[in-house]
Amino acid sequence: MNKLNLTALSVALFLGVNTSAIGDEMSKPDYKAAKEGISAMYKSDQSTCKTMTDNAKDVCSEEAKGREKVAKAELEVKNSPSVKHRYDLRMAKADAAYDVAKEKCDDASGNAKDVCRKEAKGAYVTAKADAKVAEKTSDANTTAREKSTEVRKDAVTDKQDAAYATAKEKCDALAGDTKANCLKEAKKINGQP
Repeated sequence: MNKLNLTALSVALFLGVNTSAIGDEMSKPDYKAAKEGISAMYKSDQSTCKTMTDNAKDVCSEEAKGREKVAKAELEVKNSPSVKHRYDLRMAKADAAYDVAKEKCDDASGNAKDVCRKEAKGAYVTAKADAKVAEKTSDANTTAREKSTEVRKDAVTDKQDAAYATAKEKCDALAGDTKANCLKEAKKINGQP
């Protein structure tokens, strides 16, 4: 197994272990250590790339940059989960894949190179569009949940008011302390002030 594969495996393990608790904010020392780990992995990847030549070196360098960008974006999602950070992660992945794909196209020439670049661009446009859809869907779902909660709250209030009106009408047939106790109980049961 060459050094590049070992580095890629190390990054995958690092990210796999560190993204297992997504949703829990990281402490500042953990966040700083994770950032330093990403930088160290990037430097290691780049040193591996320096041993290569020609376009393989360029592809390796783009892959290293892409892994670094994605790792940083994943770290932000882990540290502070939000719609924006998840969108940024999707875009980092799309950008990284596009940059690597474009660099790989340099090995081709003529029409094959043009086709390769068009395919890379098409995949990039698709990934960007998917990221935007995911972001907007998340925003729409949040808005829908908020409105749904509001409507449910209003429905509960309407039901309680209707039940209280019915109970109050039944209590009106009573007199004295019995009527007062009936009204008191009706208010209590139906959440009335």
